[in-house]
Parts: sequence; C-alpha cells; structure tokens
Amino acid sequence: MDMNIQKYMAFIKTVEYGSFTKAAEILNYSQSGISRMINDLEKEWKVILLERRKTGVKLTSDGMKLLPFAKEVCRKYEMLQMQVDELNGLQSGFIRIGTFSSVATHWLPNIIHEFQKSYPHIEYELRLGNYSEIEEWLLEGSVDCGFLRLPVRSDLDTLPLEQDALLAVLPVSHPMADCDRFPISSFCREPFIMLERENNTEIADIFSRFSLKPQTRLITWDDYAVMSMVEKGLGISMLHQLILKRTPYNIIVKELDPPIYRDICFAVRNKKTASLAVKRFSEYLKYRQDSFI
Repeated sequence: MDMNIQKYMAFIKTVEYGSFTKAAEILNYSQSGISRMINDLEKEWKVILLERRKTGVKLTSDGMKLLPFAKEVCRKYEMLQMQVDELNGLQSGFIRIGTFSSVATHWLPNIIHEFQKSYPHIEYELRLGNYSEIEEWLLEGSVDCGFLRLPVRSDLDTLPLEQDALLAVLPVSHPMADCDRFPISSFCREPFIMLERENNTEIADIFSRFSLKPQTRLITWDDYAVMSMVEKGLGISMLHQLILKRTPYNIIVKELDPPIYRDICFAVRNKKTASLAVKRFSEYLKYRQDSFI
C-alpha cells in the first residue's frame, strides 16, 4: 500500500476509534507507528489534526475539515484496488464487516472458514455494534457490508438470511422450567434482566407492544452477562436463539407464547459498486446459507 494511503488510513481509523492504540490493532501497526504517521501528516500539511488527551484523541477544527478528503482519497484507492483485483481474478482483497455479537460468534467463524477455501488471501476486519450503529457504518462507508435486522433503510441492498426466534431464559430451578411455551406476560411477575444498549431497545419495544411492564432488575448489553445472571437466579430474561446455540451456562430456554422473531439479513450500501471481494462474499451467503445457518 502506498505510504500516503497508510498515513490517511491511520488518521481515519484513529478518529473512528478515538485511540492510537485501537487504530494500531485494526491496522496491524504499533501504537508508536500510528502516532508517527499522524505526526508526519501534521508536518506535511502544517496543521494540527488531533487533540491528544489522556482519555483519547479528538479532531481539531482543521482535522474536521480535512478528514472527509482523506476518506475520499482512501475510497478512490479502494476502487482502484477493486479494479486491479477484477483484472487479476481476486487474488487478494479486504472485507470490513459490521456485525452484532451472535452472528460474530456463531455464523462468521464458519462462513469465513468455508469462504477462504476458495479465496484464501482475503483479509477481514470485524466491527461489533448494534443495528443502528451498523447501518450508520454502512452508510458512511466505514464498513463494506454488515448483518442487520429487517427492516432496514431503503437505500441499503439486503439479502434476507434467517428468522431468529426470541426465547425465554430461565434458571434451572424455575417453577416453569417444564412448561412447553413461556407466556410473555409471565416476564412481569418476577425480576427481569434486560438486554439493552443506547438506541437499541429491541426487548423493551416488545414489552411496549404487548403493553407489559417488566420488573427490570439489571440492564446490560452483554448476552453472556445475562445468561450468567439468570444462572445465579438473579432474574429471568429473553435472548435470541442464535446466541443460545452453544452456551456454557446451566440455564433453561423455552419458546415464547406468542412466538416472536427477528429477520436477520446481510446488507451492503450498493451491490453494484461493492468491491469484487464483497460481491463474492455476498454470493457465497446467498447460495451457501445451509452450510452456516
């Protein structure tokens, strides 16, 4: 990669993650290497791009003006590389994937393992977030593709993949551990562990839809923290079937009454302008779903 492009990427990723250390991990450099590249840019451009703080870094006003141009240069470089890859039959490539934790844990290892049999030189970057964050990353171009819950914004191209059921999560000693299906109204009768983060309120929205008010004892965005809390008898919860496929916790899971699902899809900003690597990845998902779902 051209050295200037490397410097621009160091600048972009440092802003994106708010840290030299995190940018270094993503770009496979040392922290000092990332810092040195940004210092070089500041000397070349005769401006200060970032305010260095103990808690991280923040864009200066000059940095804010120049960041969109650095992003555009990198985007054009990626388009150039895409054309080169097409001419060379996809000998190499890079795919940035936005995903939520259950897909990252239970689908992507199998997907990448199988996909790399045909395309062994593709590299990947996984970025974990909630649905709205992944949508935003797709629209701003900081990821090439992502896994989302339908419906999504109409300006994204999507490939529907799977319906993922929500299930009740109970301690093994729960009096309803032997029930066939767990009534959703029963969640309001005892302490509830809520899976929620910022503007992702999927579970809370379901309770609202049924005009129910759970006795929320704890709120977290970690699926495994929910399972651990339930195992210890601190409350009950509901999680998606996908994250519960392989759990190290001693818990009981039950279908809901009525059943509730989310529709998982794969999304790109525009499949026509996607890189060849992303197009091949999308085709794999379309025709080989049975191998990982």
